[in-house]
Amino acid sequence: MSLGRQVFFWISALVVFILFLFVFRTILLPFVAGTILAYLFNPVAGRIERLGFNRLVATLILLGGFLLIVVVGMVLLMPVLSHQVGGFVSNLPGYVTQLQRWVVTTFQGSRLGSIFGTSLQDLQTSLGSVTSDAASWLAGIVGSVWSGSQTIISSAALVVLTPVIAFYLLLDWDRMTAQVDGWLPRDHAPTIRRLLAEINAGVSGYIRGQVSVCLILGVYYAVGLTVVGLNFGILIGIMIGVISFIPYVGATVGLVTAVGVAVAQFWPDYASIGYVIVVFVIGQFLEGNILQPKLVGEHVGLHPVWLIFALFAFGTLFGFVGMLVAVPASAAVGVLARFALQRYLESPLYRGTRNGNGSGAS
Repeated sequence: MSLGRQVFFWISALVVFILFLFVFRTILLPFVAGTILAYLFNPVAGRIERLGFNRLVATLILLGGFLLIVVVGMVLLMPVLSHQVGGFVSNLPGYVTQLQRWVVTTFQGSRLGSIFGTSLQDLQTSLGSVTSDAASWLAGIVGSVWSGSQTIISSAALVVLTPVIAFYLLLDWDRMTAQVDGWLPRDHAPTIRRLLAEINAGVSGYIRGQVSVCLILGVYYAVGLTVVGLNFGILIGIMIGVISFIPYVGATVGLVTAVGVAVAQFWPDYASIGYVIVVFVIGQFLEGNILQPKLVGEHVGLHPVWLIFALFAFGTLFGFVGMLVAVPASAAVGVLARFALQRYLESPLYRGTRNGNGSGAS
């Protein structure tokens, strides 16, 4: 097969895959979630097998333990989160009004108005309009997300199908991978295996590490913000943990939300507001200097900007399912791009053929 036909084949396969995701994006969540669980648990299942258990027992142990943890977590956290979400949404307009009053008061007592040539009345009008729109938007988003989350949690498809799909995939994982390996074109099988191994090493390391980071940060911020007395500290902490898989976005959104609530709740108690900021300073130090280097490191080998773009792009196109496949897809693209670049740098197209020495010198 010529190079042109190979390129056409792989591009066509990629287009078909993307169209498949787009068309069936509304029903793919339990299948993608089950596949991710099986992928994450497969190495652990292998270790359990080496202890003398068969594959069926290893699968049952892993999925049974996972389901037990999920059920216990839901029983313990759902009542608290439901109460805090309702309270946060109902208190949001009041918090916004208090923040507006604080900004106006601070502006009135400073020289900023004369520096920027803005009157207090203009500031009140503009800030009132902006905060009103922002409050309505944020309340709608929080309400819809929570409603959607409740729908997902109560969905029989997710609750029932995900463990079933994960069970069968995990049980047959080795057989399926061996079968797929048998379909590889023989001439290119070693190269494809090497690329797949690089993708697997990056994706598995990143996902397992990032899940650990998100769990640790969620628990830390939930406990820390609750200890310093911040309203809705558990909700804000868990929210930070959940969105911490987006580089820099989780910490930024969490900081803005927590400090905004702290100012509205504690002002003019500077000490209490400072305690909230200290919690974030410590959290960012732990994440940047301990958790990320130790648990995640450079597994994916992708720039944070590319990861952020991939998460938002896939999320926009395919919804929550897209966000689940964004990191594996971007890691695969990164590995293939580096492979293509390496081939280009080794090719006559880059090196040139002048004087027959490949140096490109004239």
